[in-house]
Amino acid sequence: MATITASMVAELRGKTDAPMMECKRALTEAAGDMVKAEELLRVKLGTKAGKAAGRVTAEGVVASARHGNAGALIEVNCETDFVTKSEAFLALADAAAALVAAHNPADLAALGALGYTQDGFGPTLEDVRRGLIGKIGENMAFRRFKHFGSNASLATYLHGTRIGVVVEYSGDETAAKDVAMHVAAMKPVALSSADVPTELVARERSVAAAKAAEDAAIATAAGKAVQSAEIVAKRIEGGVQKFLKEVSLFDQSFVKNDKVTVGQMLKSANTAVNGFTLYVVGEGIEKRVDDFAAEVAAQVASARKPA
Repeated sequence: MATITASMVAELRGKTDAPMMECKRALTEAAGDMVKAEELLRVKLGTKAGKAAGRVTAEGVVASARHGNAGALIEVNCETDFVTKSEAFLALADAAAALVAAHNPADLAALGALGYTQDGFGPTLEDVRRGLIGKIGENMAFRRFKHFGSNASLATYLHGTRIGVVVEYSGDETAAKDVAMHVAAMKPVALSSADVPTELVARERSVAAAKAAEDAAIATAAGKAVQSAEIVAKRIEGGVQKFLKEVSLFDQSFVKNDKVTVGQMLKSANTAVNGFTLYVVGEGIEKRVDDFAAEVAAQVASARKPA
């Protein structure tokens, strides 16, 4: 008979969210085969199996690490803000950042395969993640990371655990750290106007054109003169240029001195910024919003239905 260990039970629970004893029974029946045990649980428990692994992880933390001259930034997600205060979860995030800095894994799968043990789980980072899911009872996920090589100096700024910035620079360290803080506050999308993604520029131009068309329709309805096509084109382009300045790092007003732009501040400090990475926890993830009143109303309505 195969030996069923506590870590095996925790791993299966992390995958399925099934009760501990059910996991142990399934593993015993499957002679320790994790895949077969998961299948047995899915047959027995239906949609409950796999519940944790399917839940949205829109909370979490951003962590950073250094390894020699290299660095790393990583976002690790969970389901609730409560878990972000957990020492075990924070240790997992810090360890993942350190592994990225030291090993430069190719992707999330390669990161998970790196050696790491914690709280009795291991021998890989992925094993620890799965084990902690079972122990804490919430889904957790490594969402994204970036490794920074030793070809540039790095300035890091963490705003609590929810916003992280790494700036690649040459020159003055203080100026670079100020830029990292500025990025966290103002959230530019590119270094310069020329670097702003074309799809964003096209979207902004489309919005400006739609606004100009709306203004023209209102003027026509009111019997007022409509601006010429040339003036309208200039208005649209002016709106686009305003947008580009608002989202381009070098063109933004510096948060510590709004009389100068970030580009002007860097020039006076004889410092060059070659790139930046900004992570905001949960950015782009659609959070689940529970309507408690609607849920209660649905339950009441269901209870009133005749048998």
